[in-house]
Amino acid sequence: MNHDSTAVHTATEPHSQHNESHNSQATEGFTFKSLFDEELGDHSGFHIFSIHIADLPYILYDAETGLKMYPNQASLISEGIYDLHHGHALKKDGSHPTLDASPTNFVAFQWISLIVVLGLFIIGNRHYKNGNIAPKGIQNALEMLTMMVRDTVVRPNIPNERLVQAFLPYFLTIFFFIYAMNLVGLLPGAHTATSAIGTTAALAITAFIVINLLIPIKAMGTVEAFKSFAHHLLGGAPWWLAPIMVPIEIIGLFTKPFALSIRLFANMTSGHIVLLTLMGLIFFFHSFVVAPISVLFAIFIYSLELLVTFLQAYIFTMLTAVFTGLVLGDHVQEDGHH
Repeated sequence: MNHDSTAVHTATEPHSQHNESHNSQATEGFTFKSLFDEELGDHSGFHIFSIHIADLPYILYDAETGLKMYPNQASLISEGIYDLHHGHALKKDGSHPTLDASPTNFVAFQWISLIVVLGLFIIGNRHYKNGNIAPKGIQNALEMLTMMVRDTVVRPNIPNERLVQAFLPYFLTIFFFIYAMNLVGLLPGAHTATSAIGTTAALAITAFIVINLLIPIKAMGTVEAFKSFAHHLLGGAPWWLAPIMVPIEIIGLFTKPFALSIRLFANMTSGHIVLLTLMGLIFFFHSFVVAPISVLFAIFIYSLELLVTFLQAYIFTMLTAVFTGLVLGDHVQEDGHH
């Protein structure tokens, strides 16, 4: 009798351990890995939370088939040139097309943010058409932020009123665009476009072009801007130190946009990871005992995220203006009378 009981216990123990291990792996995979992939990863369609709302168009180019545009997944599959693998278009032989310019979920939220910014400024601009009345509501908020960017970001770093007026729209655009993307990403079910390295890299590349090409050429002319750039590569050192200084300056030239991109990406992603982790603990432990603690901490982090959305937009714009001032140096002085 004791032998049979021991045998039954021995036989069921591995099965019990297997079930516990399987449940643990399933729980961990669902609450963390899968959760992060769904909420922080990119998707080929438009998603709210992890729910597929609508297909986005596919824009594909390949040397063999040429340019192809499909309004949805069904039309792509029906033509028979491409197959879908985890939402991504692949050729029948499993290779990727030469160029995949299809908009993704992050791009869709960029469009939403752009529409929000344009809509707010259109609404705010209507009040000015009614006469010189005191700003209020949305107009007051937009005017306050606009003056803040102009007076605390652009003017202190670009000591030339002509350049300030010429490039203020650019600095305002990146500030409001980043701020809108950050805020939209905090809405329930939304995705933060600035949590995609592609988005922040595109913003940084744009800043690189404006800082090193457009503003210097506008300020000094093409020839003088080139001379200034060549002088900047030496860092003010004697010419015989060029083999040392030029590589350092070139590395520094590309370090600035890299820092802009990684800083914005990391800060916006980390906050969402913390939020998802706190809420995921409830499902990980399968207990409502941890729910009040997780929810309270999540609310606290969410409140901090509201501040971070503004700070990251402000810091990105500020650093862009600072780098612009460093490139201009003493070559451009205040000439507000011109």
